[in-house]
Amino acid sequence: MSALNYKHLHYFWTVAKSGSIARAAEQLHVTPQTISGQLSLFEAMQGEALFRKSGRNLELTEAGRLVLSYADDIFALGQELEEVLHHRPTERTVQLRVGVSDALPKAVAYRLLEPALKLPQTLRVNCREGKLDALLADLATHKLDVVLSDSSMPPTVNVRGYSHLLAECGISFFATATLSAQYPAAFPTNLERAPLLLPGEDAALRARLLQWLDQHNIHPRIAGEFDDSALMCAFGQAGAGFFAAPTSIADMVMRQYDVQMVGQTDEIREQFYAISVQRKLTHPAVLAISRAAQGQRAGEQDD
Repeated sequence: MSALNYKHLHYFWTVAKSGSIARAAEQLHVTPQTISGQLSLFEAMQGEALFRKSGRNLELTEAGRLVLSYADDIFALGQELEEVLHHRPTERTVQLRVGVSDALPKAVAYRLLEPALKLPQTLRVNCREGKLDALLADLATHKLDVVLSDSSMPPTVNVRGYSHLLAECGISFFATATLSAQYPAAFPTNLERAPLLLPGEDAALRARLLQWLDQHNIHPRIAGEFDDSALMCAFGQAGAGFFAAPTSIADMVMRQYDVQMVGQTDEIREQFYAISVQRKLTHPAVLAISRAAQGQRAGEQDD
């Protein structure tokens, strides 16, 4: 097998990022014919097409997306090396590649990652959001260092990994002042026949919430279902319905979306996990996240 030609890889990477050979040629100060010829050689060496035409632009094939994921890492490391050689940073940058399940509220994801941002080392965070199954597949192939999720490792996923509980909390319900005034009964009776916004089917909270409503014999009107928690909160802000969020971010939800807390329960517990391929965590940023979570849980138990 011939050695990888990094000049060809750089041409490929620039075309993938810019979306066309013409724009890449402008950035690299070469002719489009030069790039086209080098790309053809690169694809011939790989034995697979890396691009397909989409109108006037190019889009990546599945093989192209795989090559791009490695090229991103290679050229990010090259940029880091250049910075080190020019004495800009005082020490090596720590890179954290984290997958965030799309069912996990964005504010919770930030709270969990915050301890890593306080490390004395320079940190570069690369966050990817997506379905848990897809993120776990990338974790298994070491494209991610850790996955943050609202559920532990699913038993149906054929990936070897370990779930580390980071935090858990109860659930609070929110609504605009106008909507809340239309349902003045005490919580949780105020949810009876009220419009309710539900998280999507991928969210672990959904099943727990529906079970809790059934146990309390409460029958809200389901006004919407949302895979994205931020979108659900935005609809709640517009008065489309009551909605639930982790109590740990209740202050942020009320402040950011201008809503009121209309009730809270610890009968429904939200749990947040870090999923890794190692039983024992070793990445310094992931260790910082885990240790901060352990300290917070210990403090809550003492209280």
